[in-house]
Amino acid sequence: MISTVRANRPGGAPRRTVLRTALAGGAATAGAFLATAPTAAAEGRADRRPRPTTPAEALTELAAGNRRWRTFRERHPHEGRVLRQELVGGQDPFALVLGCIDSRVPPELVFDQGLGDLMTVRSAGEVLDEAVLGSIAYGVLELGIPLVLVLGHQSCGAVAAAVEAEEHGTHLPAHIQYLADQITPAIDHSVTGDARVDATVTANVALVRSRLAAEPDLAAKVATGDLAIVGARYELVNQRVHVVD
Repeated sequence: MISTVRANRPGGAPRRTVLRTALAGGAATAGAFLATAPTAAAEGRADRRPRPTTPAEALTELAAGNRRWRTFRERHPHEGRVLRQELVGGQDPFALVLGCIDSRVPPELVFDQGLGDLMTVRSAGEVLDEAVLGSIAYGVLELGIPLVLVLGHQSCGAVAAAVEAEEHGTHLPAHIQYLADQITPAIDHSVTGDARVDATVTANVALVRSRLAAEPDLAAKVATGDLAIVGARYELVNQRVHVVD
């Protein structure tokens, strides 16, 4: 289960900028609903709940959502008509998840969250580049998100490819080699075989987390308690997310 951290976030709405307005633009209204859908009033009550505003609250909410997911008690929250209409005017996600592109690990499902709850950035092996860093910075600096979760996962193909390429001295095709180059520093040479891949999954999460924590703008937010950057991994075998750093 995801553990929590202690931090306080100052009150007040996050600042609005031209960049935020531009990136939030272009939203479309929700489509038609079945005649048996709940009334607007009922949906409004269901969709309105206190939003996490601190890193600790955000971690607690993600832990609760993952518990629902792995025990097959999903609520699929925040999907109703009223909320869809409200989100046309803006967004206020409470966490940003940097995850892998693996189709088995979609953050909104793994944490049982709905529209407007999470900002997600996905790259193979959680590898960082300028686009990924810019996306994370946007979420934290422009939207005031209090939690960045680096989410690795069991049996990561990108990690396995990097380990195999290093062991055999092979060069991967096209841009895939870039991914391997970024993951290679995390390879755990204390073990071999499948254990090396598994250990490297965890080490890679820690490496990515440390690289994010070294970013000056993010580090400043961490220092004031407005932000936590946490590493975690998802176990395919039991669907559990747990902190690894």
